[in-house]
Amino acid sequence: MNHDEQHNPPKKIGRLGFLAKGATTIAGAALASAVPAAAAGETNPFAPRSPGMDELGETVIAHPYGMPIKYEASVIRRNVPFLTATEESSVSFTPLQDLDGIITPNGLCFVRDHGGTPIIDPAEHRLMIDGLVDRPLVFTMDELKRYPSESHIHFTECPANGGMEWRGAQLQSLQFTHGMVHCCEWTGVKLSVLMKEAGVKPQAKWMLAEGADAAAMTRSIPVWKALDDVMVVWSQNGERLRASNGYPVRLIVPGWQGNVNVKWLRRLKFGEEPWMTREETSKYTDLLADGKARQFAWIIETKSVITSPCPENPMKGKGFTEVTGLAWSGRGKITRVDVSTDGGINWHPAKLQEPVLSKCLTRFRFPWEWHGTSALLQSRAVDETGYVQPTLTQLRAVRGTNAIYNDNAIQTWHVNPDGKVDNVQVS
Repeated sequence: MNHDEQHNPPKKIGRLGFLAKGATTIAGAALASAVPAAAAGETNPFAPRSPGMDELGETVIAHPYGMPIKYEASVIRRNVPFLTATEESSVSFTPLQDLDGIITPNGLCFVRDHGGTPIIDPAEHRLMIDGLVDRPLVFTMDELKRYPSESHIHFTECPANGGMEWRGAQLQSLQFTHGMVHCCEWTGVKLSVLMKEAGVKPQAKWMLAEGADAAAMTRSIPVWKALDDVMVVWSQNGERLRASNGYPVRLIVPGWQGNVNVKWLRRLKFGEEPWMTREETSKYTDLLADGKARQFAWIIETKSVITSPCPENPMKGKGFTEVTGLAWSGRGKITRVDVSTDGGINWHPAKLQEPVLSKCLTRFRFPWEWHGTSALLQSRAVDETGYVQPTLTQLRAVRGTNAIYNDNAIQTWHVNPDGKVDNVQVS
């Protein structure tokens, strides 16, 4: 101890004081290093002058409706041409690999059309409620919007999402294996309110929802579900529905297959039995191994997928990376997601990002130190009913390999030593 220290011993400071002192020192050092360079007219290599500082930018008036910047032009929906016979009967896929959080922008929501997208004048559109009701009703859009509205965040998934993977890994792309799902805030009126207005009769056990597209998409829905949480909506993520998403009005049937969420809704008819339409007999049924078909399998079972790393998002180098992805369940909330880096031998809990909502996408995150060796990444979700996402082997044991729909099996990404990520399947 020197002379100064004997007469002026250092003061003891607490943890908060130390942190505050440290922060002040760091900030002061940063400021001191920046000021002389600016004063001398030198260029700071760590904070170069931005080109945008030398000229006036574009005006908002030039683009009244905001559009993505050109540097994000590759973030778009994509399709697989051979999946459908015509462009009018088409499916496009959400670029999950490029999105953060849980909300899907309106222009990136996957679309499954059966007869193209109709362009409907809302002033001319009508919604009819008839069948086994006391008071058949016809609503204009203005009349619908006079009812008390609600907003809820829910996912919508086509049951064919992942359907090409039943017999083996087919597509080298997260967007094409899992991109038929999106999650939005939907605004409209509860269907139960309109059913009360019409006076649905007690003997009515089923409802037929019909769309105003060229395919006249129709699906039978049980009345108990219609009374539960189904909505008639006109807004999506705060703005009116896009044409491809059902403008001017559509059904949202939380947690159930996307095809029952009928778009361009024009009619709700109530009856005693299901209508057995084309879309619930020859389509949207699961052919089992014994030749029988499983029908009315509406609920989207618990599912998850890692969105980074993935084939579109390879590893950039050794070291720390955050493994992240999405989980969802048609039965309610996601309560747990585990991540494996060795193909399901060992599992580790991931962190669920708030908000965690019922029948909604849930973002999960897992810290991982990659050493540049081969790895098999998987995620496994559990919902509030205790349902655990199955392996593909478990799913095939029950359903066989003839199915097209309702593939909620654990997805495996193979991380190669060079960082490339492949779509693979493990037993």
